[in-house]
Amino acid sequence: MMIALGLPALVSLILTTALEGLLMPRPQALWRRPLSCVLVHLGTWGIHYTFWIAVVQRPWFALVIHGALQLVIIQVNNVKSASLREPFLYQDFDYFIDAIRHPRLYVPFFGIKLTIAASLAGLAAIVTGFALEPSLFSSDDWGSALFALAGLGLLSLIVLRFGLIGRSNCTLDITFNPSQDLVRQGLFAYLWAYGLLARRPLDDTHSPVEFTRLLTPSTRDAKRLPHVIAVQSESFFDPRPWHDGINPEVLSAYDRLSRQALSHGRLQVPAWGANTVRTESAFLTGLTPEALGVHRFNPYSQLSRRPMPNLASQLALLGYRTLCIHPYPASFYLRDKVYPRLGFEGFLDIEAFSTADKQGQYIGDMALAHKVKACLMDADPRPLFVFVISMENHGPLHLERPDPASARRWYRRPPPQGCDDLTVYLRHLHNADRMIDSLATMLEQASRPGLLCWYGDHVPIMPKVYARLGEPDGLTDYLLWSTTPQTGARHDALCNPRHDAFCNTRDVQPPLAADALGVLLLDTLLDISASPPPTGRAVRQPATNKESP
Repeated sequence: MMIALGLPALVSLILTTALEGLLMPRPQALWRRPLSCVLVHLGTWGIHYTFWIAVVQRPWFALVIHGALQLVIIQVNNVKSASLREPFLYQDFDYFIDAIRHPRLYVPFFGIKLTIAASLAGLAAIVTGFALEPSLFSSDDWGSALFALAGLGLLSLIVLRFGLIGRSNCTLDITFNPSQDLVRQGLFAYLWAYGLLARRPLDDTHSPVEFTRLLTPSTRDAKRLPHVIAVQSESFFDPRPWHDGINPEVLSAYDRLSRQALSHGRLQVPAWGANTVRTESAFLTGLTPEALGVHRFNPYSQLSRRPMPNLASQLALLGYRTLCIHPYPASFYLRDKVYPRLGFEGFLDIEAFSTADKQGQYIGDMALAHKVKACLMDADPRPLFVFVISMENHGPLHLERPDPASARRWYRRPPPQGCDDLTVYLRHLHNADRMIDSLATMLEQASRPGLLCWYGDHVPIMPKVYARLGEPDGLTDYLLWSTTPQTGARHDALCNPRHDAFCNTRDVQPPLAADALGVLLLDTLLDISASPPPTGRAVRQPATNKESP
């Protein structure tokens, strides 16, 4: 019995430790980690291995299952590290269910062929494991096996407990730099630390004062409150300073509105390639990563359980009708639970659109613009705050074929080989530019002033393109534009002297943090509503590159 249970257990422990060497970034050797992290590693291995022996009753088969599941985490971690520059997190366990519900958003990044092969291999391993190895409890010595198994499980619990409590527990030295924490603590201790910290409730005392002060309709002239359209544009950033071979006209409307904007420039976002809700939460709540702590990685897990001072609730106090439009299931990222708590009256999700509204894989930006127009034309006399979360430019971009006409139109010179994803991206980026122009026109034609806030949530995932052209800096772009002429300080765009065609300044300003943009929007709105009525409406400069119908 000692050999039957002890030998595979020893092999499993060695295998578990060795497999960590496949992680990117690679953790330091087990014996170089803090003692608490070593104890957590040993305890976690023992509990996991004991559990699978209890389930399948076969030690060697349990070893295979334990190692295979660890390899799944390692593969997910390495793909995520390569695509998003961030290792696997405890918070990412939630996305395994989302991958089943929304496979298009996840599976293509890991490879459809690899996913199918892994599934078939797992099925084959299950059949083989039960067929080749007899049950540990089928012999006459099953009592000894049960006693040994219970002892291993209890010892593992004790070891894990010592690693998670006391003055040197694994949660004390967390930096919230996932790559650094993974390297120092190892996979198991790193996941345990982030998981334990995630159980602590979010502290709302760090909310910006602009989102915590009480505002009432009586403090402002309701007729002078502007309609507000805020758009979080999927994967929007200005790629022209990054690659000078792109035709500047791809963002002609954005350039024109930037020249007229109250504020525009680069935006420091807390995400790269994905994790949209991080930027989304920063804009709506104004909470910095430091204030969020471990919840910075998935803020909506906490916001789905409790209200939080935010932009929407403040505008509702001013008398606004608050609405969110997102052409995807409202349950994704728990938005169906989060947004009512944030103070949104309504949520138009994928059910408000049809397949005819698609541009590529998702609902197009112009379809969103038409939906916003319908909301502006509603008979409700209150000013409207509509928050739009677009989807058209969401990846995987490699699932679409590049249009030769787009390549000819949006490049000043042919792109290098392997840049098909960029060609696809530019076509969708120009559709976002058309949406910007359409929304500005709507606000100018409305019966009350208008305020447009536009920003990108993160840069797109294009690893093959970045391998050839170099990675961008990870900043996105934003603008804050009003139909009411204003004077004052501007936060001008970060410009490249090579692109004078779309730069209106050579002064390089520091980027604006995403958590400051919603505060800036509220302050601007209050300034507009408090300023004297203009003698005449602003007149937009005529477009220089209008498209044919």
